[in-house]
Order: sequence, then C-alpha cells, then structure tokens
Amino acid sequence: MKNRVVCLLHPGFEEIEAVTPIDLLSRAGIEVVLASVDDSKMVQGRSGLELASNCGLSDVASQSFDAVFLPGGPGIQKIRKHDVICDLFRRHHQEGKWLACICAAPLLLLDAGLRDGLSLACHPSAEPELGPVETTPVVVSGQILTSRGAGTATEFGLELVRRLADDATAESIAASICWPHPTR
Repeated sequence: MKNRVVCLLHPGFEEIEAVTPIDLLSRAGIEVVLASVDDSKMVQGRSGLELASNCGLSDVASQSFDAVFLPGGPGIQKIRKHDVICDLFRRHHQEGKWLACICAAPLLLLDAGLRDGLSLACHPSAEPELGPVETTPVVVSGQILTSRGAGTATEFGLELVRRLADDATAESIAASICWPHPTR
C-alpha cells in the first residue's frame, strides 16, 4: 500500500518548507494530501505564494496517515494550541506514526503535550519556548522528525522520504536533484 502524508497548510506558512518536502515526497511515490487548517481552497504563504489544498483539515482529521507534516512560518503563531491539530498529533504519535515539523512548527508539539523527552530542532525564534534544542539541521527522536527552517527543507524532506520509503529512494532522489550533501 502506498504511504500517505498529510501536509497541514496554514495561512502564513513558509513556502520553501512546504513545497520542497511535498515535491521530494511526491518524487518518492508517496501520496501527499494538502489539507487547509482553515478549510479554505487556497492557502497563502508568507511571501504571497498560494497553494491549492486538496481538502480541509476537518475532512481528514479522523483519518490515519503514515505521517503528519506541518511546515513553519509566521502563521504558526495563529494556529498555536489548535485543538484539531493537537489531537491529530497526539493520535498519530500514539499510533507510532511519523510527525514532521520544521521551523517554528515544533511549537505545536509542545502545545500537544509531546515535547517532554524529545530531542528536536527548530527555528531560533522558537527556542526560548521549547527549551534546549539541537542545532543540527534535522533531528529524529522516536517517530518525530524536526528541522530548523527554510534552509534545511531539502535535508528535512529527504529524511522524511528515507523514513517513509527507504535509503535507496532517498539517495536516488538526492542524486536526481544534484543535492550536494550526503544524506547520511
């Protein structure tokens, strides 16, 4: 069965942090569902780029995915403590599914009560609230994948591909996009 990832698009999302992993996951043959957190059809990112959602968060909130992916950006502050997102995070975490958060998005791991005991990476602006964090570009802690920001989106996306597919697929995609860094 094909892996499925839901990407939660929120107004003010960081475009690079959304589009880069979406593209890499798609190249790996992983189905990516774009769900708008406010149930709108078009979601505008921080720099004005609009992405069309496939559905609203309310349409998929009860579904199970292999991973829940939340890009960061300034819009994160407007969705802090979002009940449906926090419930989705908690349920997928309990099911042993992947949670993937980049930039300021790990703040919702805190809101969902999942921060304790995790090693994670985040944007420097989120560090004061999240406490001690790693400074490496991507951190895997259990079934939670976190990353620092827009500049780490490719490495983050490739690591998510590695976790949902395999090493060979991640390596093949890295080579096809001329990714200059080893993915391991």
